[in-house]
Amino acid sequence: MIPLLHDFADATVLIFGGGPVGARKARRFAREAEVIVVSPDFAASEFGGAERCRATPAPDEIPGWLERTTPALVVAATDDEAVNDAIVTAARERGVLVNRADRAGDRDPGSVVVPATVREDPVVVSIATGGTAPALSKYLRQELEETLEGAGEMATLCGELRAELKAQEVPSARRRELVTDVVNSPAVWTALRAGDPNARQVIEDVLGEDYLSKGEQP
Repeated sequence: MIPLLHDFADATVLIFGGGPVGARKARRFAREAEVIVVSPDFAASEFGGAERCRATPAPDEIPGWLERTTPALVVAATDDEAVNDAIVTAARERGVLVNRADRAGDRDPGSVVVPATVREDPVVVSIATGGTAPALSKYLRQELEETLEGAGEMATLCGELRAELKAQEVPSARRRELVTDVVNSPAVWTALRAGDPNARQVIEDVLGEDYLSKGEQP
């Protein structure tokens, strides 16, 4: 499988199954998408503001749900294999992405896997083990949460710095060097992770030292 990032803004995600798995999927996708959860019952869990439709669709009724909601992604998370089969079939017939949550390991061609994710917006890191070791995905996610602390702020500051250097007509190769110096600076990472309000000054100090070392003016 090849990992991809998909923008679900203004899209609909249709989830069949209101158990803990369906609730977890709903919370994940409700960060961006309009989420509809179809189930006869719902777990005592947060659904992230998703719309919940109390219904028990039979396999031959699944296509109608897709026609009415026109989802970008369908999630099969029921405990009825026949219904899940019908969900996958209906999604593929319409060229819709499908995630089957009741199977791990081997995946059908064209299926979508929802990986463990660590977010430090705008930085996103995803972890997948092909469904073979969910416990490992969880462990690695927890490890990366600490490693990525401050990465979101670093990405934002680097974006601002690149724009400023470009406006000053600094050559692209030189811009890359300067931004790399900032990313590789322990002092900048320490300031960002500590929530130092003077982090920008630390970056300017790093750039100043870099310029001076090359006989240039900041």
